[in-house]
Parts: sequence; C-alpha cells; structure tokens
Amino acid sequence: MSRETTTLPRREIGTSGIPASLFSLGSWHTYDRMDFGDATAMLREAVDRGVNLFDVGVYTGPGMPPAFTDVIFSAMVRAARLRRDEWLLSSKLWLEAFGPEGFRPQLENALFRVGVEHADLVILGDLRREDLELRDLVLDLAGLAEAGLIRAWGVNNWSASSIQALIDIAAAEGVPGPQIAQLKYSVSRRSIPDGAPFARLWEQGLTLQASDCLEGGVLAGKVNGDRQIGRDPGDVRQRIIDDVPAFTALAESLEVTPAQLGIAFTLTHPALTTTLFGASSIAQLRANLDAAALVDGVGATELRRLVEPFWADRDAVDPEGP
Repeated sequence: MSRETTTLPRREIGTSGIPASLFSLGSWHTYDRMDFGDATAMLREAVDRGVNLFDVGVYTGPGMPPAFTDVIFSAMVRAARLRRDEWLLSSKLWLEAFGPEGFRPQLENALFRVGVEHADLVILGDLRREDLELRDLVLDLAGLAEAGLIRAWGVNNWSASSIQALIDIAAAEGVPGPQIAQLKYSVSRRSIPDGAPFARLWEQGLTLQASDCLEGGVLAGKVNGDRQIGRDPGDVRQRIIDDVPAFTALAESLEVTPAQLGIAFTLTHPALTTTLFGASSIAQLRANLDAAALVDGVGATELRRLVEPFWADRDAVDPEGP
C-alpha cells in the first residue's frame, strides 16, 4: 500500500464542539523507551500529518515505580516548538485518588508535569470504587470546566448503565456530561462497543475513542509475551493469539500489515471520533496513519465482513460492559 500524506480528517468529541484527529497518539510506556531526538521528530511529524490529540496520563502512584513519560512529552513539545493551539491534551483522572478536594489536586499535578494550563479532555479511569457518588464526580468535573482547567470529559471502560447515569445526572444538574467513551475495540474485542447497550449511548451523542486496537501488539504479531498488556475480559487472549497466523494472512492478501488492518477496522465504527495508538518510531507512526487508506480502498462494510472470523469475545463478555 502506497504511503498517503494527506492531512487526517477531524471528528467532534461528542457534542463538545472540539474537533479531534481521526487518530490520537498515546504515551503509555512509549516516550521513556525512545531516543529523545527521535521522539521529538515523531511528534513533529504527527502534528504535521494532522494528529492533534495526545493522551498523556500520569501512570504512577503511591507504591508504584516512578514514571516520567508525561514529563518527557512536555520536553518534546518544547523541542518540537509546538504552539499550544496546535495540539489537544487528553489526561487521565484516577478515581482511586478522588477525595474531599475532588479531582483538582491530581489534575493540577498532571498539568504541572506536562507544563500547560488546561486539559482539553480528561478521561476518568475504570470505575472500581463502590463508595463514590456519581453526582459528586459530575459536579466536580463541572467545577473544573468552569475554572477553565478542562474543556470536556469522558470515561474509560465504564459500563453502559453507569455512563447513562452520568448523562442523566448531568442533564438534571444542567452541567456538561460525558462526551466520549474510551473502550477496548479491535477485530477481536467488539462485543461491548458494537452491542445494543452502547448503541443507545451513541444515539445520544456520546462518541467512541477506540483503544488497545492491537491487543498490546499481539495482533501485530508480537506474541512472545515480553510486553505489558492490559487486562483480558472474557479470558479470550489465547484465542486471539491462535488467530494471529490467519489474521496475518488476511492482511497480506490486502497488501497491508496486520497492524494496519487492525487499526483500519476501528475506523468502521459509526460512532468513532478517534483511534488511540502508541508509536515508538517515525516509521511505525507513518504506517499506522496510512491505515486509513485501507477503509477507503476496501470499504467499511467489506472490511468488517473480512475480519468477522477474528471476533474473539463474541458471547464471551456482557455487551453492557464492566
């Protein structure tokens, strides 16, 4: 497949009015493994190609090893001479740290580490605490927006019913609700984003950020187990690994790499705003961005038909979500 150099299209984050690039670049275990000059050059090329959304979280906490990928990103932004209006910051907020002062302390720390005054988007981490009142979260986020510290917010791997509760609370309080759901979405893990419970949320204006679209590199052929991979809902990872040879053969028949095929699939979801991936070289960035051309060439309907056999979590997880 020839390399395209056209600028990426942009889609609105929910109903926020914020236009995000079709692809967004993640930072988890990435920039701290790269040569700084290479990382800066990759960032500059990403922006030049139209990427404007960067997921830069604080991936450490009490009792955990220190992590500095977000601090490195701040230096990359300066070295690449990026203006603040050229890029959007997506930051993570962790519910485990939500206390009497709300999210503000951890948000201010995250902004300090990246060296900016506000986050364009914040994503709430997994909902694991049972002692939280969802109304408290909604009102706290509204306060952060009113203070100019955030522009929009969303959630990561929440259930459809919990997101609906957030939407309903926000409407009742007259404040902004969640705009986007970051969900695992790949040829292998489709049941939740493609299911009926989330379809009802998409109809209300919520949009999708596809994440983990290559199963931590497994779908790209990295099956040796030496990489840190996210959790395995439905216990289907071995099935995914077993599918890699056939998935690779399909990609080769389409004259693309398995990574490009996996990324391209996510673009077929009708509610998608952006697909999040990590890249550790300019070559990898270019290849990933070029995946968009496959959808144009093959067509969304045909592409979904071709990858249907690799749907590993069909009937293995509840489409309602966690």
